[in-house]
Amino acid sequence: QVQLVESGGGLVQAGGSLRLSCAASGSIFSVNLMGWYRQGPGKQRELVASITSGGSTIYADSVKGRFTISRDNAKNTLYLQMNSLKPEDTAVYYCHISWRVWGQGTQVTVSS
Repeated sequence: QVQLVESGGGLVQAGGSLRLSCAASGSIFSVNLMGWYRQGPGKQRELVASITSGGSTIYADSVKGRFTISRDNAKNTLYLQMNSLKPEDTAVYYCHISWRVWGQGTQVTVSS
């Protein structure tokens, strides 16, 4: 079974940027749906963004215009470019394949 490993999280000031990566242990070429969820302190896990094999994307309203999801099938990697970060973006970010396979998460902390 494919495994996912997230990286790129960290501490950043409000207004800053981070790029998260999600490396798959196998090919993602035929994977239809991949995406990012996040879980903030005391909150439920919520959708951040999704992308299909055809490049169609969906974003949570709270991140539209600030975050960009992309995938590189040649590198078997999913990305999340996060700009204009806000303290409310603080969360553990998880990537997934079709909601069946999940990574271990990477912490993003945005200071005010």
